[in-house]
Amino acid sequence: MADDVAQRVAAFLDEHHVMSLATLGAQGPHAANLFYARDGFALFWVSDPASRHSAELLADGRVAATIARDFADFPAIRGLQLAGRARRVMDAAERARAQQMLEARYPFLKAPRDGALRENYERAAIFRLDIVRCVLIDNSRGFGHKEVLELRSPE
Repeated sequence: MADDVAQRVAAFLDEHHVMSLATLGAQGPHAANLFYARDGFALFWVSDPASRHSAELLADGRVAATIARDFADFPAIRGLQLAGRARRVMDAAERARAQQMLEARYPFLKAPRDGALRENYERAAIFRLDIVRCVLIDNSRGFGHKEVLELRSPE
């Protein structure tokens, strides 16, 4: 059963491109939409290291995220609720691998023609979310249908 849920979660992550990441800091809760690339049950994204969500996750890596399309038809709603730990990628080899995954998924990052985009991308940090809990919501299987996938916490 867990393998089946894990496969559906992985497929859902591959079908979508934007997560809404929630952090908590001195100013209260905050959410930001971010493009991501998947490596197993780890998600990578690029972000300005001075952004609010980046600063907050550096102070406390416990985060939550959601991934879903916009639906008007309630029975069609499908989505993921994620919880885990996020961190800035500092290791050069891990950063290079994450950058390759991001650029493969988002080719516009490979050689941005726009000068501002290129400068922002070059100074951006890469972050990693290690998912420890996934809740797959699928109303097509019944009202409020949920399946939970618990993953090991990376240490």
